[in-house]
Amino acid sequence: MKKRTLVLVLAVALVATLSVGLIFGLAACNSKEADREVKLDQLTKQNVKIGLICLHDENSTYDKNFIDAMETARTNLGLATNQVVIKKNIPEGPECYDAAVDLVGQGCNIIFADSFGHEDYMMQAAWEYPTVRFCHATGTKARTANYGNYYNAFASIYEGRYLAGVVAGLKLKEMGYGEGGSLNNATPKVGYVGAFTYAEVISGYTSWFLGVRSIVPGATMDVRFTGSWYNETAEKEAATALINGGCVLISQHADSMGAPTACKEKNVPNVTYNISTEAECSGTYIGGSRINWAPYYEYVVNQAIAGKPIAYDYVGTLATGSVELLQLGTAAPQGAQDTINALVEKLEKGELDVFDLDNFTVNNGQKLTADFLADVVTDDAFVADTMVVENGHDGLVFKESNKRSAPYFDVQIDGITLINKEF
Repeated sequence: MKKRTLVLVLAVALVATLSVGLIFGLAACNSKEADREVKLDQLTKQNVKIGLICLHDENSTYDKNFIDAMETARTNLGLATNQVVIKKNIPEGPECYDAAVDLVGQGCNIIFADSFGHEDYMMQAAWEYPTVRFCHATGTKARTANYGNYYNAFASIYEGRYLAGVVAGLKLKEMGYGEGGSLNNATPKVGYVGAFTYAEVISGYTSWFLGVRSIVPGATMDVRFTGSWYNETAEKEAATALINGGCVLISQHADSMGAPTACKEKNVPNVTYNISTEAECSGTYIGGSRINWAPYYEYVVNQAIAGKPIAYDYVGTLATGSVELLQLGTAAPQGAQDTINALVEKLEKGELDVFDLDNFTVNNGQKLTADFLADVVTDDAFVADTMVVENGHDGLVFKESNKRSAPYFDVQIDGITLINKEF
C-alpha cells in the first residue's frame, strides 16, 4: 500500500457527511453527482485495451510482480501485445492523473494502478471519464465513493505471510531454537524490514510473526522501517542493523534486493516478498509469499466483456489463486512443503484463523475484546470506526480484509519491538 498525504482544497463548502466527504475537491469533482452519467463502454475481446500504471519499474520487486502478472493475464485472456500499455515510474502525484488521461487518449478502456498514493488521481480521472473502468490496487475509497467506474482490490496476503512465517519457524527449529532444540531452549529473535508504519505493513509483519510463533512460541521480533517502498541502500542497512542487533532470520515488506543481499552477505536465512531470490541468494533464501494479480486482471476483463458489475472491494484469496507461497529455496527446512500444504487446506476450509485473538496479546498481556474498533472507513483523522472482531473457527478473531479489501489490522502486539517509528 503506497500511501501519501494529500491536502485537498475545496472550491465550495461540502456537506459534512461521509458520502459527500469522499468526493474530493479536485477540479473535475466539483460537479454535482446528478450531472454525471456513468455509461461504461461495451467491451469485446477484440476492443479491450488495458492500461497499467506502475510506481516503479521491473527493478522494484513490487512493480515487477504487477508487470509479470499482467503478461500472464494477457496471455490467458488471448489478447494481443498491443492491447496492453504499461506506464512505469509514475509518482504518487499529479503525474498519475496525467498518465491515466494519456492512457484514455490511447484508447485504453480499463486502467489499473498499483500504488496506494495513486488513488486520488485515479479517482479524478475516473470522475472525468465515466465510460472507462478504473481499477486501483490497495486503495480504500471505492466502496464509499460509489463512482460507478472506480474499483479497489487487494488480497488476503496475510494468509500467505502467515504461511511464510511458518516456514521461517520451521527453519528456526532446524537451527536448534525452540523446545527440545540443540541451543538449550534459546528463544530466537527475528527481524523485519518494513517500509512505513501503515496498516498493510503492520498486518503483514504481524501475520508473519504469528506464523513464526506457531512453531517457536518464544520467538520475538524487531522491526526497522525505511520510510520508502524502494530504497535498496536503506533496506540493506536496516537488515544489516537487525542482524547486528541479534536477529537470526530476516523478512521484509520493502521492494528491493537490499535485505536479501544483506542476508546473503551475513549468511542469515531470509524470507522474501513478491519474488524468489533463490538464483541470487541460494543458501540463505528459504521462501516467501506474494499476491498474484493475474486472477484480478482476468476477473475485471471478463466481467467487463460480459457486461457484469465489478466488485468495489475485490479480495483475492488462496482459493482464487491470488495468494501464493513462493517456491521454497534449497535452504528451506526439510518437510516444510508438507506442513504448508496441510495449512493451506485448513485456511481454505476456514479451519484456521490467522488473527485468532487467543494467539496474541497487546499492552503486556491484554487481549482484544469483541468491541474492538478498527479504522476501516477512510478519513483524514484515521478514526477507528468499525467493529472487526467476529466469531471464527474456534473463538473470536480479528477479521482482516472482511470489511474492505485493503488491510486495516494496525494493532501492535506483544513480542514485537519497533526500533524506529518515525515513518
